[in-house]
Amino acid sequence: QVQLEESGGGLVQAGGSLSLSCAASGHTFSRYAMGWFRQAPGKEREFVATIRQSDGGTYYADSVKGRFTISRDNAKNTVALQMNSLKPEDTAVYSCAASYYGAGYAISQWEYDYWGQGTQVTVSS
Repeated sequence: QVQLEESGGGLVQAGGSLSLSCAASGHTFSRYAMGWFRQAPGKEREFVATIRQSDGGTYYADSVKGRFTISRDNAKNTVALQMNSLKPEDTAVYSCAASYYGAGYAISQWEYDYWGQGTQVTVSS
């Protein structure tokens, strides 16, 4: 069982930056791939970024590539999402998730086993 809790959301102007953090419980954090997803009002949840458990490799959605950076600290059981050059279309509830997926990059929400409650990110124009 893994419990996840996000923090760091808020309101920012377009072009600004925010850093999200996700704290995980349990002693097996390093065995999980971690991901960030987002869901805007009236839209389906969409993949943002993932980081592998094996080598720390990362993969991003095209919409955030070059602006967002995902990272993890296995010693602290945390995963972070640094968001730069934010746009109004980045406004959404951001959730972190943990996947025991064995190989490759977990980019589908159905590959994730545990989810946090989410944190609101609002980007004003």
